[in-house]
Amino acid sequence: MKLDIGKTTLTSSLKKLPFSYVLNELFHAHSAQVLVDARSIKTGFNLNICRTNYQLKELVERGQIHHARQLFDQMSHRNSCSANMLISGYVKLGDVDNARKLFDGISDPTAVSWTILIGGYSQRKRPIEAFKLYREMCRYGTVPDHVTFATLLSGCDETVTGKEIVQVHDHIVKLGFDSMLKVCNSLVDSYCKSRSFGLGFRLFKEMPVRDSVTFNAMISGYSKDGMDQQAVNLFKEMQHLGLRPSDFTFAALLCASTCLDDVGLAEQIHGLVVKANFVSDVYVGNALLDFYSKHDCMDDARKLFDEMPELDGVSYNIVITGYVWNGLLKEAFGLFRGLHLTRFDQRQFPFATMLSLAANLSDAEMGKQIHAQTILTKADTDVLVGNALVDMYAKCNRYREVNVIFANLSHRSSVPWTALISAYVQNECYEEALAVFNEMRQTNVWGDQATFASTLKACASLSLISLGKQIHSSIIRSGFMSNVFSGSALLDMYAKSGSLKDAILSFHEIPNKNVVSWNALISAYAQNGDDKATIRSFDEMIQSGLQPDSVSFLCVLTACSHRGLVQEALWFFSSMTETYKLVPKKEHYASVVDVLCRKGKFDDAENLITKMPFEPDEIIWSSVLNSCRIHKNQDLAKKAADKLFNMDVLRDAAAYVNMSNIYAAAGQWHEVGKVKKAMRERGVKKVPAYSWVEIKHKVHVFTANDMTHPQSEDIRRKIDTLGKRMEEEGYKPDTSCALHNVDEDIKIESLRYHSERLAIAYSLISTPEGTPILVMKNLRACTDCHAAIKVISKIVGRKITVRDSSRFHHFKDGLCSCEDYW
Repeated sequence: MKLDIGKTTLTSSLKKLPFSYVLNELFHAHSAQVLVDARSIKTGFNLNICRTNYQLKELVERGQIHHARQLFDQMSHRNSCSANMLISGYVKLGDVDNARKLFDGISDPTAVSWTILIGGYSQRKRPIEAFKLYREMCRYGTVPDHVTFATLLSGCDETVTGKEIVQVHDHIVKLGFDSMLKVCNSLVDSYCKSRSFGLGFRLFKEMPVRDSVTFNAMISGYSKDGMDQQAVNLFKEMQHLGLRPSDFTFAALLCASTCLDDVGLAEQIHGLVVKANFVSDVYVGNALLDFYSKHDCMDDARKLFDEMPELDGVSYNIVITGYVWNGLLKEAFGLFRGLHLTRFDQRQFPFATMLSLAANLSDAEMGKQIHAQTILTKADTDVLVGNALVDMYAKCNRYREVNVIFANLSHRSSVPWTALISAYVQNECYEEALAVFNEMRQTNVWGDQATFASTLKACASLSLISLGKQIHSSIIRSGFMSNVFSGSALLDMYAKSGSLKDAILSFHEIPNKNVVSWNALISAYAQNGDDKATIRSFDEMIQSGLQPDSVSFLCVLTACSHRGLVQEALWFFSSMTETYKLVPKKEHYASVVDVLCRKGKFDDAENLITKMPFEPDEIIWSSVLNSCRIHKNQDLAKKAADKLFNMDVLRDAAAYVNMSNIYAAAGQWHEVGKVKKAMRERGVKKVPAYSWVEIKHKVHVFTANDMTHPQSEDIRRKIDTLGKRMEEEGYKPDTSCALHNVDEDIKIESLRYHSERLAIAYSLISTPEGTPILVMKNLRACTDCHAAIKVISKIVGRKITVRDSSRFHHFKDGLCSCEDYW
């Protein structure tokens, strides 16, 4: 009779021998340093395979996988144990791809073979492939055991759906492994990691036996998903049952305390940590450090850090990051230098945090030094460090370096894309930001709420409402509508695109409104010149239980400035300091100075300027100069101009242009010439005025007297036709706005073709009758254009909205929302 076991057959010589004799021979071989594999019975007692498998095992254990593979390839006969050992060797070294190639070459893999490879995928955080392999195993007909299930479930994360885990759960029940505590614990943990808390908690309640591992899985799951109170309640139940918490329990609870902002709870947990003798556990110690550092308790954090019997690189990272967050830069640098004297893995140093610090300080030299360290330690290949490098160079305006690093990133998630978009937005390069966003979408990378918030800001600045609406749809599909920052960014986009109605709707769609969302609403009303709604929203925010911050006050002060509400502005400025104990910034002083000067209260404005705790800047003196032009206060205008002309840095030539206009309005052309000469000598240039409109998803830009547009002849004909109708309505050009020493007719002609009028004319010939028109302008509109657009709105019967550099003007039926105060 022939006995087949696996692929081998008992040799005829062995079959003739008594079984006791064979065993004696095997034991003798073992005494001669020849290991008999426990599975040798499957090889037909082939001693050569047993001997080779022993050598294979030795090579694998020493990590000599290359030599192990050579030996494996030379084996004339192999068994499943041979292949499993080599697959396991590849897996231990993290080389899952070669493990898979070897596995695919096995004609009859065992359950152990499948389980080893599944474990490889799970350990390398590739759960999707692990589950795919498990399904192949089932189709192949190999029956999994409890080790297979525990191994498969150990690698679950949020990429695995609850539905997939339910299918595995059903298989576990079918095979009768649902009574095993270890398997059930793995299931509970998997449900939590896939955020299927309802299913996880139901299994948790149904388990006849639960241990500390079971509770730890649920507590950690609740904590990671922000269900912090549930995590605390479960811990109380765990204590009541007398189960011993582990280091994972305490870490999860401290994380929950951080999110709950409950210092008292954290102190109680700290006491339990000491009582349970986990105070020397570095994992728990780091969780405590993390809590204290995030709650402005850096003294406590540093004291704990100095007392911890064991530290690791994470300990240093937490404290250094805490110092950075709390603005203690000297302490952060000191500890970072101290970290270099340790023996911890330099690749794990908090390079990302330090690069973030360099980015926020716009310190390119500091960033380059840290970059050099990341290259030396090969940490620059880390995803977080790579993303931080993109962010740092982008915020330092080093776009050449950004492009090199970005191109070499091994993995481009939404993070580096967002960093680049945000940097362009912060530097007011809005078109470049939108180009990067479009490129990101073309590579099938889906943004997060930060991506959408930055892109919406670019849309808002350019008033691209059509693109903003597309992003609005993407936010809805992504499920970010409940995010307060996405909602606030949407509100701001609609408000700055002239659609106040949509802005208000966006505000009401935000479920949990905070100060940011309220500020966005208050700002929307302020930009549109609705002082009553601005102040009402400010009061409603306070009534909701929220405290206004410096941004809130800046919004209401801006609204007061736009409407000339002097007393109200002074009252808000006073309550800011006296009632809410906020320290006014330059922007707040600038708003109050502006409202005083606009009303001609120059003495009060100068008095406030002298009382400021800092030197007035370009914005404040520019505000004074502009008001002097309106009120024809030439003496104070000269003083303000001198202050501006003597500044080391000026953003543009606005100060020279304003002073030149003041002299021109007074007919002092000699002084005009002197100012223009000084402007040329300094090398500053006047910012050219331009306006733009979005028609059929395309932006059309116009400058004064523009003849470059393809439809420029049609545009001019429309302007000429409107001009005749405007004269009939009693419009007379205000040639004081044409500040040139030329004939009156030439002045009138130059006013006729200002950029905003060209944009309006193009909109009128390109859109159906009755359609609202939105025009954007980079500078303030002149008084003549303001008067002309009022008349045009009456003639064409359309609502015309113009957003200039200061605010919105809503024109309708011959009137403007600003009531001619602007």
